[in-house]
Amino acid sequence: MPLKGLPGSYRVHHGAGFTRYVHYNYQLEQETSIFVSPEDPVKIITLRLKNTADYHRRLTATYYAELVLGSRRSETQAHIVTDYDDQLQAILADCSWHPDYADYVVFLTASRDTHGFTCDRSEFLGRYGNAVRPEALKRVGISGRCGFGLDPCAALQIHLELEPYEQLECHFVLGATANRDGASDLCERYSKAGAAQATRMQVNTYWDDLLGTISVRTPEPAMDLLLNRWLLYQTLASRIFARTGFYQSSGAYGFRDQLQDVMALLQVSPGMARQQIIDAAHRQFEEGDVLHWWHPPSGKGVRTRCSDDLLWLPYVTGEYVATTGDSDILFEEVSFLSALPLEADEHDRYGSFDCGNSSATLLEHCRRALQKGLTSGPNGLPLIGGGDWNDGMNRVGVKGSGESIWLGWFACNTIDRFRKLCEAVGVQRDGNEFEEWANRVRNALETAGWDGEWYRRAFYDDGIAIGSSASSECRIDSISQSWATLGTPVRTERQKQAIDSATEQLVLEDERLVALLTPAFDVESHDPGYVKGYPPGVRENGGQYTHAAVWLAWALAEQGDGDRAEWLFRLLNPVLRCTDTAAVEQYRVEPYVLAADVYCTPEFIGRGGWTWYTGSSAWLWRFGIERILGLRRSGQLLIFDPCIPGRWSGFSARIRIDGSTLDVEVRNPSGICRGVDSLELDAQVIKSNTIPLNQVSGRHIIIHMGESKGDSPIGHSE
Repeated sequence: MPLKGLPGSYRVHHGAGFTRYVHYNYQLEQETSIFVSPEDPVKIITLRLKNTADYHRRLTATYYAELVLGSRRSETQAHIVTDYDDQLQAILADCSWHPDYADYVVFLTASRDTHGFTCDRSEFLGRYGNAVRPEALKRVGISGRCGFGLDPCAALQIHLELEPYEQLECHFVLGATANRDGASDLCERYSKAGAAQATRMQVNTYWDDLLGTISVRTPEPAMDLLLNRWLLYQTLASRIFARTGFYQSSGAYGFRDQLQDVMALLQVSPGMARQQIIDAAHRQFEEGDVLHWWHPPSGKGVRTRCSDDLLWLPYVTGEYVATTGDSDILFEEVSFLSALPLEADEHDRYGSFDCGNSSATLLEHCRRALQKGLTSGPNGLPLIGGGDWNDGMNRVGVKGSGESIWLGWFACNTIDRFRKLCEAVGVQRDGNEFEEWANRVRNALETAGWDGEWYRRAFYDDGIAIGSSASSECRIDSISQSWATLGTPVRTERQKQAIDSATEQLVLEDERLVALLTPAFDVESHDPGYVKGYPPGVRENGGQYTHAAVWLAWALAEQGDGDRAEWLFRLLNPVLRCTDTAAVEQYRVEPYVLAADVYCTPEFIGRGGWTWYTGSSAWLWRFGIERILGLRRSGQLLIFDPCIPGRWSGFSARIRIDGSTLDVEVRNPSGICRGVDSLELDAQVIKSNTIPLNQVSGRHIIIHMGESKGDSPIGHSE
């Protein structure tokens, strides 16, 4: 743009931290790269041109940005003030009217002297113009207009000259800081020649260090592509840093969402995970409930009746301490939010919530979450409240009596984790109320929850079951079956039956789909909530919701079924959805990142929904690394517990952990799915599937799976 549609091919390269566009026309080789500094709030756009003609060329390059400085342009455009700084050769803009961004300054500058600029969008685009053919580029020169009361934009133009066969490079810098002094400093530093190249090297180093922590080589190259870089990159770039994606603009932190995401960072960047846990605890009210989501920097968020959010705090804290061994986090003092509780008729409340006068250790925050979250309904199961993990089921318990079977499994698992936290630091718990609650709920799960061949999903306020063989819609739901296995270390025949039922009814192998539930909600008189607002077969309403599909695959691995676990990984792998032109046309979204959902509706079967911004990327990375390949840390131990398909003869991995590098080779001569017979550490055979971290530096470990004569494989370590 604005010359789109001219002859010539376009190549687009996406990598960790950058995107590059390459094109050739008008005897110009053109390359544009876009990346963001890992240290400062600046976006850099480099332009490299080569004149392949045998005559002199005079060109202009113009960068154009529409200014919002808030949430909606229609709200802020009348209040945005623009200015041009001759010394900095930069456009500056602010919106002092906005309550959250009043002091912020946006800036646009370039690595070459300004040839022209305008801050008037109407002038640049023209009365009938648009970004494809702006009026300002049809004439020589732009006005230099800036100030107050304009239709605001930032358009900065530079002049370029190329001799025959000459090549040049320039760059633009777009950024935002909390004050004008900060903007001046960044303009000066990043407009210098060489600043773009230096920043690009920083970007490469930053991402290589993070994404190279664990690298694997398996018999499935498509799996390697995801596990070695892209799933972690998706999680960090979209979920943690930007908190947004092309198909879903957000910017908020979700309480449960980012807590789940950072569990993928425990072996890669535990410090980030630690900080997210503490930040989330700051969003807990004195009563124990939490904000469903909140927006930085204001901290405004929404208090809801969602029943599972608060329980993710002790769940993820337990995972963090078990993995890193950092029990000191439990004694971090964290403040509570203070506000009047929701009224009886209040479904939720959005606003700015103040910190109260009280604070407590993180361990106490976890205890209050459990104290608040362990409810009980008519069948002895926890109340679903305003929705559980599936927010769309927000009217199942709108009258206060609806129950969640999935939540029962999840809460029992969370209680086990909290017990281990207390034991780890020698804290005496008051009584056994949590364990007694868990025992009652486990009994209710096996009585009221069991449907004969699988577990039900929930009960409406009036006691009608969801997820039952008697249901005309949502006869079976995936997550109740998955968490019957994931929620307890005890293995039962019912768990296996539930997973078999789920794979039989929810996995559509030919279409490469793993549905969340079936049949979809449609015409039944009961109203489960806004999940029914989606067309049947779309998103949570009977589509593939990839987050839940990963849980189903993980449950298969927990049962030792490596063949079917890896089979589901292949079905979920977006790389394998785009193996030919027809498949690309069907899927329609990026094959190198995971999609939150894939449609099961007949008209659009196999079409991807929103990508990038999905918690399923973190879960699929963990599933591949920790469960299929069985590479995970537990305190000061490294544990090897693969659950691979029997057809694999093995795989290899390189792991960087605490400054040490370890090469791992897994051998599976017997073609089994699970079971480590021994480790071979520099030719020394050890009958174990663990090794202390202080022994791994620079070592090569061979993992032997299967039985050796006279011995049975070592059971997996928890």
